[in-house]
Amino acid sequence: MEIFDYDNVLLLPRKCRVESRSECDAGVVLGGRTFRIPVVPANMKTVVDENICTWMARNGYFYVMHRFDLDNLQFVKDMKAKGVYASISLGVKKPDYDTVDQLVAEGLAPDYITIDIAHGHADTVQRMIGYLKQKLPAAFVIAGNVATPEAVIDLENWGADATKVGIGPGKVCITRMKTGFGTGGWQLSALKWCARVATKPIIADGGIREHGDIAKSIRFGATMVMIGSLLAGLEESPGKTVEVDGKLFKEYYGSASDFNKGEYKHVEGKRILEPVKGTLADTLREMEEDIQSSISYAGGKKLLDIRKANYVILGGDNAGEHLLM
Repeated sequence: MEIFDYDNVLLLPRKCRVESRSECDAGVVLGGRTFRIPVVPANMKTVVDENICTWMARNGYFYVMHRFDLDNLQFVKDMKAKGVYASISLGVKKPDYDTVDQLVAEGLAPDYITIDIAHGHADTVQRMIGYLKQKLPAAFVIAGNVATPEAVIDLENWGADATKVGIGPGKVCITRMKTGFGTGGWQLSALKWCARVATKPIIADGGIREHGDIAKSIRFGATMVMIGSLLAGLEESPGKTVEVDGKLFKEYYGSASDFNKGEYKHVEGKRILEPVKGTLADTLREMEEDIQSSISYAGGKKLLDIRKANYVILGGDNAGEHLLM
């Protein structure tokens, strides 16, 4: 098996078939809805809040709300009242089951539910998927995170409608240092490996540092790409704004960090400062334009045409130098 990651793979151009990159369609379908781009902000407290989720839903983007210090019931009510879809996160503990029961009791059905735990190939996830399918059968269930083909097969067989692939490749994740496990450093290979067995959508989660990494993710089997750090440093980002030497930064920390947990216990995340780099609307527009360009380089007109492109794995002493130019 080839081992590689985003920074040492390049896709090879094919003959261009469009007169303008704007002809290319970067849209993707997930759970019966079409979204403008295959990008979803990470469901983390410093990346999304209700305002961002509402704006994204109203403007044709996919979102997943985080599950920390949040009243999921009220959130679903709010989104339904605004006339937009509801996409929530749950864990696998008793309060999460209680939330499901409350949603059912009030006749509230989220459109998307993401079971969001660090090690998603677990009996606890199997039980929660079964419970959701029994109690809220109309909901599109995303489950994760996982790192192996066996895990993808199991989650799909347990009833997940999509799987989230990636353990520890994120910028604020320290899972591989703390545990010795994960996909940090070979996330793109792990995605390719998992996609070979998947029969349902995969959401690639973590390791995205450049917009071109979105196209690489699609090439190797992702339907959607979850992005944290690139969307954590925006003007609207809910992380605390910090000024350092006259420059503005946004606080960004992992869901498994002590900053998020409120205690130093089973910590697998850290806190960093991301430079403030523009607005959400401008960033997503630029992402869409860059994905359209990727489609044109792939010789296509639609997003999945990127999968027809061949690729090279860079090696040798000057590979890193070339990438930094």
